[in-house]
Amino acid sequence: MKAWTCRQPSNIACFQACYQIRVRGHLDPQWAEWFKGMTITHTADGETVLAGLVADQAALHGLLARVRDLGLTLVSVNRRESEAVSTDVLIRNDRRQINE
Repeated sequence: MKAWTCRQPSNIACFQACYQIRVRGHLDPQWAEWFKGMTITHTADGETVLAGLVADQAALHGLLARVRDLGLTLVSVNRRESEAVSTDVLIRNDRRQINE
């Protein structure tokens, strides 16, 4: 699995942070739209990693509520400041912000 990185482009507010949410089981890719802006990666040990930039604590709680609503078992939540989700995720997120 690739290392997850978040670099904040200059047009993204500094209160955003990169989060990695790990759940038990493999989440079907069809749920990617429900977890807007997060990448979904399956691990060899049977877990799913959701990773991406999260605007603030309210947005993080919204993501965790979605995990709960799907009945998924939460394994961990990790925060990274301005570093380790790939640049294609950042580009995709930037385009969404511009288009919204």
